[in-house]
Amino acid sequence: MNILLLGSGGRESAFAWKLSQSLKCEQLFIAPGNAGTGQYGTNVNIKVTDFEGIGQFALSNKVNLVLVGPEEPLVKGIHDFFLDDDQLKNIPVI
Repeated sequence: MNILLLGSGGRESAFAWKLSQSLKCEQLFIAPGNAGTGQYGTNVNIKVTDFEGIGQFALSNKVNLVLVGPEEPLVKGIHDFFLDDDQLKNIPVI
């Protein structure tokens, strides 16, 4: 499973640490990530509110799950953005 984790704080560092231990996690991407998250996956230079960029990255990298750490992308509607796109709607956003 390819996972895209959104965020760059301590919460995302903890998520990245734990997700990287899962045998089901083939690739872990963190956008934008931080110095610590780079130990557990691949940091990707995409802002958490760049929904177009996140969507394109998810499709290009065969992402199976998007895990949102910070509140801002949730408040701005990332879940609805994925649901409204025919190519993205089957990728769970948690």
